[in-house]
Amino acid sequence: MLKHVRGRKVRLEGFNNLTKSLSFNIYDLCYARSQESQIEYLEYIDKEYDSERLKGIIEEVTRIIDAKLVNVTTQDYDPRGASVVALINEDHPVLSPAVSTNHLPEASIVGHLDKSHITAHTYPEFDTSTGLATFRVDIDVSTCGMISPLRALHYLIDCFDSDVVLIDYRVRGFTRDTKGNKVFIDHDISSIQDFIDEDVLSDYLVYDINILSDNIFHTKMRKKEIKLNDYLFGPEIEDLSQEERKRIRDLIRKEMQEIFECENF
Repeated sequence: MLKHVRGRKVRLEGFNNLTKSLSFNIYDLCYARSQESQIEYLEYIDKEYDSERLKGIIEEVTRIIDAKLVNVTTQDYDPRGASVVALINEDHPVLSPAVSTNHLPEASIVGHLDKSHITAHTYPEFDTSTGLATFRVDIDVSTCGMISPLRALHYLIDCFDSDVVLIDYRVRGFTRDTKGNKVFIDHDISSIQDFIDEDVLSDYLVYDINILSDNIFHTKMRKKEIKLNDYLFGPEIEDLSQEERKRIRDLIRKEMQEIFECENF
């Protein structure tokens, strides 16, 4: 087996058992002033990202990373929330898959990829004192062998209205070359940004915190421009004064920055 490592070709001995883990949070913000509009927003999010929508996203991720989808089960809950379990593998079927349908307060999806997995969870959250809603999506793609989760990054970011994105990527374990030397990474990477299209990055303030020696990569993204009408929800926001619009814009910008920095201001 030949692999490109740091710009050179390396022949590996046996199975490539490196584990590549991609984990990130996507945050979508909204403002709804009245309690009725806040409830309507939660209902909208629940419908927009129900189990069928999550199932379709995970199916496409499976295709993008060249895995095989074996089985999918879905469950939606009342009043809101859903769960999905997707079984996938690399090149052979899975017999008698075990499926859990426990009630969850949020939408969830779990995919098992042979010795790897894909998971996604949604968390709609509301602050009634400010009228700000934060819809969070947590996604984890952990693979081993030839499959790379980085290939699905652009698609996943594009699937959601991503105001803030926090991404972690790590390569763990080791495999060996034919001379018995350990190989701790099997592909070139200096930043997660290398795997995100420039037209996407241009919309965000982006910076990295990387530990290259340990194959640990972290990237933060925050939308540069706030188009206020894209963040307003409910009929009562139609007649906002310029002063009120400025107050809401400042509120949204502060919320974004706090999530981006993981700190209260």
